[in-house]
Amino acid sequence: MGSLLSIGEILIDFIPQQKGMALKEVVSFERVPGGAPANVAVTVARLGGNASLITKLGVDAFGDFLLERLTESGVGTDKIFRTKEANTGLAFVSLREDGERDLSFYRNPSADLLLAASDIVAEWFSQGDILHFGSVDLVESPMKQAHRKAIQSARVHGGIISFDPNVRLPLWENPQECRNTILEFLPMAHIVKISDDELEFIAETADEQKAIASLFTGDVKAVVCTKGANGADLFVQNSKYSSAGYRVKVEDTTGAGDAFMGAFLYQLLDRNANPDNVEEILNGHAEELLAFANASGALTAAGKGAMSSIPSKEQLLKFLSSNSLQ
Repeated sequence: MGSLLSIGEILIDFIPQQKGMALKEVVSFERVPGGAPANVAVTVARLGGNASLITKLGVDAFGDFLLERLTESGVGTDKIFRTKEANTGLAFVSLREDGERDLSFYRNPSADLLLAASDIVAEWFSQGDILHFGSVDLVESPMKQAHRKAIQSARVHGGIISFDPNVRLPLWENPQECRNTILEFLPMAHIVKISDDELEFIAETADEQKAIASLFTGDVKAVVCTKGANGADLFVQNSKYSSAGYRVKVEDTTGAGDAFMGAFLYQLLDRNANPDNVEEILNGHAEELLAFANASGALTAAGKGAMSSIPSKEQLLKFLSSNSLQ
């Protein structure tokens, strides 16, 4: 079984003690670990897979805290660097009554953006591995170049490249810069995960069929479109597979999409997927893959905070055995 290597941000999410109010009105927050690439790595580790995070943290108390949480979750930290040149990133979150959120980031820059291409070691990657990344750390910075080297290294060694654009417009100078960067890195991926509310922005069309088709560029072999409580669709060339969501009381949607993707990628690792056989695996096990991933996302949304709500394999299988799809 290969390993997941996730590159990008890990940060502190300050989530509100009160729901249903604007960020400026929140009085008290709770500190929890967050960051999409880190959440994906934690999901794979909690399910029993091998996972590591590639990033940089500040030499500060928040960095210490995040390293401890990753270690507790079983995520490898040997590819995490420390720096005194910047602090660990922070994000403040406000939650609406339905569990959806607004985010305000504090990083100008944060330590993760200082990871350099020279920090990436090609020998980290092996055949059968999956490299996962998002767009949050693709702003102009040393980290953007670190992504390029990591992607190149993983490809040379026969790994699968997974990309979740994870659009966060407040982090960009303007929306077009964000979109252009996503489109630049999109062809480098084999698997693309996108949420339904990001699809029109990236593809610049409200026609779902045309939007999905436009994502099959370069080396893209599959697109997973998540739809929150309504489940997800998997597109593999000319085939489409759909899976409904699960009924849960939503507490906090933070990290639910990452937990979905981590569970999805874990199953590919478990089936020894590689760029040559991944389409065959997806076509042969689509419904099972989607149901498993949907359950992971649902369980995470039912809890508070991202990493703390990501289920173990035992919890996930128990949930699957006792819950029916919508």
